[in-house]
Amino acid sequence: MVISHQMTAFEEVNLLFDRSSDRLNLSNGLREMLRRPWRELQVQVPVRMDDGHIEVFTGYRVQHNGARGPYKGGVRYHPAVDLEEVRALASLMTWKTALVNLPYGGAKGAVQVDPALLSQPELNRLTRRYTLNIEHLIAPNRDIPAPDMGTNSQTMAWMMDAYGQLHGYTPAIVTGKPVELGGSLGREAATGRGVGYLLMEAAQDLEIDPQGARIVIQGFGNVGSWAARLLHDSGCRIVAVSGVRGGVYNEKGLDIPALVDHYRETRSVPGFSGGENITNAELLELDCEVLVPAAIGNVITAENAPRIKAKVVLEGANHPTTPEGDDIMTDRGIKVLPDILVNSGGVIVSYFEWTQNLQQFHWEEDRVNEELRKTIVRAYHEVRDRAASEGLTYRQAAFDIGVQRVAQVIELRGFL
Repeated sequence: MVISHQMTAFEEVNLLFDRSSDRLNLSNGLREMLRRPWRELQVQVPVRMDDGHIEVFTGYRVQHNGARGPYKGGVRYHPAVDLEEVRALASLMTWKTALVNLPYGGAKGAVQVDPALLSQPELNRLTRRYTLNIEHLIAPNRDIPAPDMGTNSQTMAWMMDAYGQLHGYTPAIVTGKPVELGGSLGREAATGRGVGYLLMEAAQDLEIDPQGARIVIQGFGNVGSWAARLLHDSGCRIVAVSGVRGGVYNEKGLDIPALVDHYRETRSVPGFSGGENITNAELLELDCEVLVPAAIGNVITAENAPRIKAKVVLEGANHPTTPEGDDIMTDRGIKVLPDILVNSGGVIVSYFEWTQNLQQFHWEEDRVNEELRKTIVRAYHEVRDRAASEGLTYRQAAFDIGVQRVAQVIELRGFL
């Protein structure tokens, strides 16, 4: 496959969608409905900074498709985020929620800001102004935001409070909240836990021994750190981990609890005494059985895909592989479990949190984790079986299941 220009993230996701539409033989009108976001909002986010001057940031909320239920998707704070990226992430949420069979559509929000450069009071004011500027688009039965890159449970607490100032106590307006404000037990670890459940479930099908496999994890934020901790607790050998500034490698396996302590103290992975420093680029190309890209998008490309040595890639991040990189790994026989399956644990437990908020009835953590395991394993079995019966890759099968479910609902509802 040759691509004549540098594709945007949204064009790359739509390329995968178009291939799925061809396999499913969707009509042109239905394709156009599913390809484009239903609604897009761009807002000014003026914030009075601590020194008294005003900074104006740009915010977005993209609602891609709501045929299966309320829009669902995180809010990202990142200096390089743009409308094309938010569109791509909103689209992926549509296919992800359909794949794991949650009654949601797909959305995404963002503010173009580096949260590390703002104080807590500045982030509080930014979040409240952003929430007020998108307030007319969100509601517990319309659109439910959640944390994403650069945001966390504190951000959601501020969003919930800002919305509640206008509408009264509304815990179901966001998920990923602190437990004290109606958040769900198990939510923080959910995405990383889902990665672990999938690896254990798929290991036999993928012909790897999870206990003996060398596992490499790129990213030590929420997803990567929890995946590393939980896999380590299961007896797995994590030989390399990286963060923004680089990573560490130890062929015999890293002491993950000690690395977590080191990261908590230094906010950096390199310099950990239990391994040797490596770069993120070197980490991706290490000799290993399992590679988990759990940081940012587009890290496996046509340039480095020929040098990936892993037998299996579990996509913990959103869209970490370009279409060209994906095609190269497929040709080389590398099994790729796609992002819309692997990192769905977060939205699955967000769904559990939302239902608990609507009912005002809280679940024990064991129940949350067991329901997560059942949901993500069921989705994996559907992907595996469809891939086997139709001669597809896991990514093709996952997209086909998600797209088909949304298309069926649109036709049932009589949109066309």
